[in-house]
Amino acid sequence: MFKIGITGGIGSGKTSVCKVFGVLGIPVFSSDTAGREIMDIDTGIILKLNSIAGKNLYPGGTLDRAELARLIFNNPYMLEKVNSVVHPAVFSRFSEWEKKQHAPYVIMEAAIFFENGGSKKVNRVITVTAPVEERIARVMRRNNLTKEQVMERIRNQMSDADMAKQSDYVIDNSENTMIIPTVLNIHEDILKSANQFC
Repeated sequence: MFKIGITGGIGSGKTSVCKVFGVLGIPVFSSDTAGREIMDIDTGIILKLNSIAGKNLYPGGTLDRAELARLIFNNPYMLEKVNSVVHPAVFSRFSEWEKKQHAPYVIMEAAIFFENGGSKKVNRVITVTAPVEERIARVMRRNNLTKEQVMERIRNQMSDADMAKQSDYVIDNSENTMIIPTVLNIHEDILKSANQFC
């Protein structure tokens, strides 16, 4: 199966781009959704996360996401430890999922893609970018966070420029840009490559 990775910083609009591909009949795997599910139900992962945190992150039986965020966002070592537990489980789930798909290609959407080796597991990478101020406004609206909290998350991610350099395609998703024509062009290009791949 020909595999495409879609990545981009928080608030860049990866989900909007993925919806367009979805309308075109391309299956999309959300790493964030899979990661959340794994952290909620996988007993082995739950035990490892508690061990990394040095405390029970599931006091009411469900993951205290706010506490996990507090622990990892200012601690690169802790963030790396959590990612080293969750990301392999997400990739494993993606492998199982893609075997069941029947499409010219599939998409894996992930906020962190180059840092965790995800780019080596796909045939092409698309980076979605948007101006930082627009990204901040989107995330503040969506997640009810302060500007400083959003900036903290942005600082913990690779820059748009660094991601774009390592990508096969870049989609500008600023407020005044139409993404559909860009997605259609990329889709046509990927179809050609996917056909050759088969």
